[in-house]
Amino acid sequence: MNRSARILLGALAVTVIWFVWQWFTLARQREKQAPRGGDVLLGFVANFFDTLGIGCFAPTTAAFKLFRRVPDEFIPGTLNVGHAIPAITEAFIFIAAVTVEPLTLISMIVAAVLGAWFGAGVVARLPRRQVQLGMGITLTIAAALMFMTNLSWMPGGGEATGLSGARLLIAVAANFLLGALMTLGVGLYAPCLAVVCLFGMSPLAAFPIMMGSCAFLMPVGGVRFIRSGRYSQAAALSLALGGIPGVLIAAYIVKSLPIHWLRWLVVLVVLYAAAIMLRSAYRAAPRLASDPRSG
Repeated sequence: MNRSARILLGALAVTVIWFVWQWFTLARQREKQAPRGGDVLLGFVANFFDTLGIGCFAPTTAAFKLFRRVPDEFIPGTLNVGHAIPAITEAFIFIAAVTVEPLTLISMIVAAVLGAWFGAGVVARLPRRQVQLGMGITLTIAAALMFMTNLSWMPGGGEATGLSGARLLIAVAANFLLGALMTLGVGLYAPCLAVVCLFGMSPLAAFPIMMGSCAFLMPVGGVRFIRSGRYSQAAALSLALGGIPGVLIAAYIVKSLPIHWLRWLVVLVVLYAAAIMLRSAYRAAPRLASDPRSG
């Protein structure tokens, strides 16, 4: 393991301790909510397949919307809080196993964290209808990215393990934007993979960047949602409890599965959830017109 990887893993350890302490301290000030069995199972399944490359934000959002588990305006915060510790678990595994040039890895992770801090502050103040519109659009984008991935339309990548010059600056700016969009429920993995591969990096080298970005940005953004109260404590705790074993089993026991058809099923489910979210926003429009304080 190289020095930069050891530094990042040390920073991750500090981050997870800080996040757990912040969550515990802030949640203690609110009404206690117990984990829910169905959401624990959802956390396990979503993070199991996230580790195998499907992503967890879009499927979790679809499940929350379809089964009405979490109010729409609480979904972004619940995703970022609940999936944070499983994401850190994934990052510990992949950062230690894959080599990436330190400047590229660290600068893109820092950009994503700054984007998440900015984005969470904005999303935590949005009214329900704007969250519904935003998530409906982002779910549609997520489904489109999954569709292109399934058809192998995404960039294939090269052999490089890092970027420099203008390419690095563009990639850093892109990761800042992706970090901000994570707080609205847009998974970072697929678009980040597309960016680094487009600039000639190895797809394998993208994994530490993707997972490291999420592992650092989700606790940072998550704490802002916890402070604002814009998340479901019960659902987030359930996702975390189910997600950790899901990651470990996928990474160390299963390692790979024939999931081609499952990817197509996820595309359909996410599109359906996007349509429901946009319909909810559309139906809220007349109420907002008659009462601007509603939403």
